Amino acid sequence: MEEISIDGHHLTLEDIHKVARHHVRVSVSEEALKRIEKAEEMVKRYVEEERVSYGITTGFGKFSDVYISKEETAKLQKNLIMSHACGVGNPFSEEVVRAMMLLRLNSLAQGYSGIRKSTYLALLDMLNHDVYPLVYEKGSLGASGDLCPLAHMTLVLIGMGEAFVDGKRVSGEEALKHAGLTKVELAAKEGLALINGTQAMCAVGSLACYDALQLSKVSDMALSLTMEVLGGLRDAFDPRVHMVRPHAGQIHTATNVLAFTEGSTNLTNQGETRVQDPYTLRCAPQVHGACKDAIKHVADKLLIEINSVTDNPILFVDDDYSISGGNFHGESVALAFDYLGIAVSELANISERRLERLVNPALNYGLPAFLSENGGLNSGYMIVQYSAAALVSENKVLAHPASVDSIPSSGNQEDHVSMGTIAARKGADIVDNTAQVLAMELLAAAQAVDLRKCEDKLGKGTAHLFKVLRNAVPYHSIDTTMYPLIHKVKDLIMNDEFMNDMQSIVELQEV
Repeated sequence: MEEISIDGHHLTLEDIHKVARHHVRVSVSEEALKRIEKAEEMVKRYVEEERVSYGITTGFGKFSDVYISKEETAKLQKNLIMSHACGVGNPFSEEVVRAMMLLRLNSLAQGYSGIRKSTYLALLDMLNHDVYPLVYEKGSLGASGDLCPLAHMTLVLIGMGEAFVDGKRVSGEEALKHAGLTKVELAAKEGLALINGTQAMCAVGSLACYDALQLSKVSDMALSLTMEVLGGLRDAFDPRVHMVRPHAGQIHTATNVLAFTEGSTNLTNQGETRVQDPYTLRCAPQVHGACKDAIKHVADKLLIEINSVTDNPILFVDDDYSISGGNFHGESVALAFDYLGIAVSELANISERRLERLVNPALNYGLPAFLSENGGLNSGYMIVQYSAAALVSENKVLAHPASVDSIPSSGNQEDHVSMGTIAARKGADIVDNTAQVLAMELLAAAQAVDLRKCEDKLGKGTAHLFKVLRNAVPYHSIDTTMYPLIHKVKDLIMNDEFMNDMQSIVELQEV
């Protein structure tokens, strides 16, 4: 069986996807365990020496000036978890919680946090035994990290809270017992080590970013199929155009469309049927490309963040020094998640406008109105475009940045926060909406292929894409219930097997 070994430094978005969605087993490197043990010894020594050190022998936030005796350090950590579990709203999905646990384990593996090896392995066992805590979506300010959601995660580790096991919602104690695990009695620094970090926002954001990277390629596929049925002009994708404005994403989009439509006799050249295409076709490399570059930027920021130490205080064992800093502040990824939402919104915007062009008889170059053979009696794809427009409008609201807001907390000790978890959740919603819009464009474009009777004129990639779509959903000449078709295509395009299949036909470029 596949297994991913973590060491705090080399986790990828692909790894997160595999663990969160495919339940790939996780192990930890021996080097990481040795680092964890060294920091554990440092914490024990500080407690025994009654040294004043934030989070080890003091309270938290505004209570950082309150000294805690060594007899009360364990109670301090348990109180921290219980008092900080204030989440509301809907529970996070299983995949998000699994990603959250993985990310916290990866950060702790660097050995700067002071957690005991036994506690660390207990959290790892929870992940590998498919015990995932009930963690509510709302309640995090994104600094001091994701205190609230991570406290809900930790509650189950100590035999409290609630969890899901085999799809059933049970008490944390029952969940551990079902998996053959035992609850942990937290020691000094451990509660803080477990909840002070950016892992909730990064769990949501990493999965959304992984999906956005997939959608950026699906967007090129949808564009290519729409180009086929609208007789698009290939000149705008000529490499010479993009080499004089060499943004990476723009070049890759143009390359993908030319590769996908290779061999097509549906596409035309400028001056044959018309001189120019509308912007949704002609400027697609520039729009898709800018979105890809933005998504790539977010992925790059995430790769740094998910392999970083984001809690407080940080224990520098070799220097025998503990520093209370601000690595828990989520601003770097909060801004990135807002950027992700904006970029992916644009993929939906341009897709919906192409969908409108497909169904509008004034714009679709001779296709039947709303792609219906018997318009009037049948509405065809009229309301598919309505639904896409609704999603695009919702995206515009969601794309308003969360990171520009801040509300002071903890008696004004924590007087600027990131709202990064809100930014990540909004970004994930936008990604899901955009997947639906692209599914709608693909459905409409496939319908148009049948109406044009131009399947034998499709390019190498578009012909295979059309075949895959038709294997999933049939052509219909009369009205049918549409939502199952939309949902089926959306699930199809978000599947790894779909992308691997398409890549086997055309090697799609990605930034």
